[in-house]
Amino acid sequence: MRTIQLSRLDLQPGQAVLDIGCGQGRHLHALCHHPGLRVYGLDRDPSVLQKAASGCRTHFPAACEGARRWLVLRGDCLRLPFAADSLDTVICSEVLEHILDYRTALLEIRRVLKPGGRLALSVPRRGPERVCWLLSRGYRKEPGGHLRIFRSRFLRDEVAALGFIPRGGHHAHALHTPYWWLKCLRWGKRDSWLPVRLYHRMLVWDLLASPRCTRWLEALLNPFLGKSVVFYLDKEMEAS
Repeated sequence: MRTIQLSRLDLQPGQAVLDIGCGQGRHLHALCHHPGLRVYGLDRDPSVLQKAASGCRTHFPAACEGARRWLVLRGDCLRLPFAADSLDTVICSEVLEHILDYRTALLEIRRVLKPGGRLALSVPRRGPERVCWLLSRGYRKEPGGHLRIFRSRFLRDEVAALGFIPRGGHHAHALHTPYWWLKCLRWGKRDSWLPVRLYHRMLVWDLLASPRCTRWLEALLNPFLGKSVVFYLDKEMEAS
């Protein structure tokens, strides 16, 4: 389930790409279809990094034969382990809402990106997220959960003020919004309640089968119900 559209990143052989908060590798593994990239995944959770690395061994078979194209790292997005101006692209998907000092994370992203490098950034969309917060106190207080709700335009303008040029965006995952609303209605039994289990089964089927009917339906609903908002921005070129 990818939130970022990799086709919008203008990826080229030889480029270095960092996926911040890579989790189990949903975007990381998709980068294997772009030849010649150097791919890095960063996360704080060693258990998900193990799964991300296992997937990379499957999706990047050449890397296991010596031509290493990927690396997963345990680290903190407030202190990225990369030199200044060293990366061509940074993906930061569904991360900033978990961070108290998210502005420092944005400054770190700016530091490591090359001038003209691209940032793909996503956060939960304000409308659907507010409904989740209203429906469930447990959702709001979940350890490691969401600390804030972003106003989309405010966040875009805030990132632009740091030296990024907006290059468009979109919404994603409209079919997941009702699923989270159902979970919030019965937060204490969110995994066992029958409507949640049935909806989850539908989402898994949709993910594996990817039928045209649900792809069209989600594309139709994304502008209204998309759970995530995505921005694509370029770091400004240095003045000559």
